[in-house]
Amino acid sequence: MSVDDRLKELGIELPDAPAPAANYVPTVRTGNLLYVSGQVPIQNGALVTGQLGAGFSVEDGQAAARLCAISLIAQVKKAVGDLETVRVVKLNGFVNATGDFGEHPAVVNGASDLMVEIFGEKGRHARSAVGSSSLPFGVAVEVEGIFEIA
Repeated sequence: MSVDDRLKELGIELPDAPAPAANYVPTVRTGNLLYVSGQVPIQNGALVTGQLGAGFSVEDGQAAARLCAISLIAQVKKAVGDLETVRVVKLNGFVNATGDFGEHPAVVNGASDLMVEIFGEKGRHARSAVGSSSLPFGVAVEVEGIFEIA
């Protein structure tokens, strides 16, 4: 099954790739690697804000991380066009969390699981899941990625 078919099967329509919020570019390609700047969760045109451990559940965080992954894929598609040529190399997930919150990996699984659902074996990747006391605009999660382009 093609990547586009998997997206359709999952009911995912890629949004327009979000514009940068500051002085950076959304993607940089060097050789066969594409670096994608951190993507934040956007749902129905609004940022998903909240802090894990302070009224924002792990499930809410996973859903936010999934939205970040969808934006990552939109950036990749804009940069390279054909998603069939893509392999996910590494994701870095940042979780807006209280000091006593410890389930960062479970939250970032929202992004990781989607990459595997969409890209299959080419979606399996290395990863970091890091807690932060705050993130830009108060978002719950931010995810950046490195992709290999065949």
